[in-house]
Amino acid sequence: MLWFLIVLAVIAFVFIGMYNGLVRLRVRVNSAWADIDVQLKRRWDLIPNLMKTVKGSAGHERETLEAVIEARNRAMGAQGPAAAGAAEGTLAGALGRLFALSEAYPQLRAVEAFTDLQDSLDEIEEAVQNARRYYNAVVRDYNTKTQVFPTNLLAGLFGHTRREFFSIDDEGQREGPTVAFP
Repeated sequence: MLWFLIVLAVIAFVFIGMYNGLVRLRVRVNSAWADIDVQLKRRWDLIPNLMKTVKGSAGHERETLEAVIEARNRAMGAQGPAAAGAAEGTLAGALGRLFALSEAYPQLRAVEAFTDLQDSLDEIEEAVQNARRYYNAVVRDYNTKTQVFPTNLLAGLFGHTRREFFSIDDEGQREGPTVAFP
């Protein structure tokens, strides 16, 4: 009888440990996604100032400006990592085209606000990349834990489901906008 209680207690502690491990990883995934969200919002907040600056020097490039605004709006409305990744890829491409305007309009490069915004955006792009890398690592750990035996038994019982990675599907959009100064 004593052995039975000891074995039962050990099994209970193992299952409690597995459950707590799943919960810890789920919290880390949610926290990592929140970090990405903060960085993306910082980028979205810079875009209106960037647009005002560009309009002053190259306002007749309406198509490029509208593409950035449309991409920003889609990115802000994206739900979930897969949709956000696709929308952010489109936004990065539109911003890249916007920054290419500085080559055609030297007066734009001379505007200090434009170069400051480019620097800020470059820093944010690096922060987004780091946050994305961390998020994907935590999601990998979480997904692995929810699929391996015996933890997968508990994961299914308590609603721990597979999480999406945050990635950009279009190979041409995998890099953020290039910020270069002549």
